[in-house]
Amino acid sequence: MKKVQSYQQFQPDERIALSSLKTQGLSMRAMARMLNRSPSTISRELARNAPSGQYRCTFAQQRCVRRRLQCRPVAKLARCSALFGRVRAWLARKCSPQQIALHLARHFPHDRAQRVSHETIYNAIYAQPRGELRGELIACLRHARAKQLPRTYGEDRRGKIPDMLSVHVRPPEVADRLFPGH
Repeated sequence: MKKVQSYQQFQPDERIALSSLKTQGLSMRAMARMLNRSPSTISRELARNAPSGQYRCTFAQQRCVRRRLQCRPVAKLARCSALFGRVRAWLARKCSPQQIALHLARHFPHDRAQRVSHETIYNAIYAQPRGELRGELIACLRHARAKQLPRTYGEDRRGKIPDMLSVHVRPPEVADRLFPGH
């Protein structure tokens, strides 16, 4: 059976140890044995974070954090964006997120960066941390609910006809079919 390998990112304490081992002049294989890592992992870490040949643990950790932040996509409705300000202004006018999405699509037909769906607007409102801005945005919604409730809550009202009689509870003369319409 083949051994499954799992990869773990270098931790700050491992970077400190790697820096001290590198200054001692040990080989990559010796450093890998001491850190219980693969030699290729050590090689990649040194190549990635020692562009001038000198490995510094603080510099390597800063670059690691920067790379992790850059790989995430930028949110369309970030708090500091102009689009968020536009959406917030429309919410203050008591427009629904559906109306805002349609308004943006109408005014920016060729600029997809300036358009968002109503679901994105709801997610941006409810994803805000607790605080004044969240309360303000929720108050702008027409129903002003503090939480988004799933559609499965409550009873299912689709296909219900009020005061409906079942087919099984019909008069016996209907079964004879003597009159049209029975």
